Amino acid sequence: MKIAISVAEANLEADVAPRFGRCQHFIIFDLVSGKFDSLGNKSADFTGGAGIATAQMIADSGVQVVLTGNCGPNAYRVLSATGIEVVTGVTGTVKEVIDKYRRGDYLAAGKPSVASHYGSRFGSPG
Repeated sequence: MKIAISVAEANLEADVAPRFGRCQHFIIFDLVSGKFDSLGNKSADFTGGAGIATAQMIADSGVQVVLTGNCGPNAYRVLSATGIEVVTGVTGTVKEVIDKYRRGDYLAAGKPSVASHYGSRFGSPG
């Protein structure tokens, strides 16, 4: 089973990024083998549609779960439609959140955690 974790830096010591669609990288971690890869997010600097494009990229990567700080409605809709479980409100380092996930400390989000355009210049809180 593979999980995707939004991060600013592509390593296991990195902190979870607070924004799904505009994070710089994802760690794709295989819970069975313990191996991981990093995946750069080319959509992070899009002026619009970053969440949708990022969600499509993640869906194409073959993961079953996304761990992130926040996920907007457009990205959430794409991820959910492809059967990917979304967990929001995640903080800490990649290593910490993998351990928490394995222990069952996280629950899937039943809806987006922020409004549309939260991570963009139009909706970002600062």
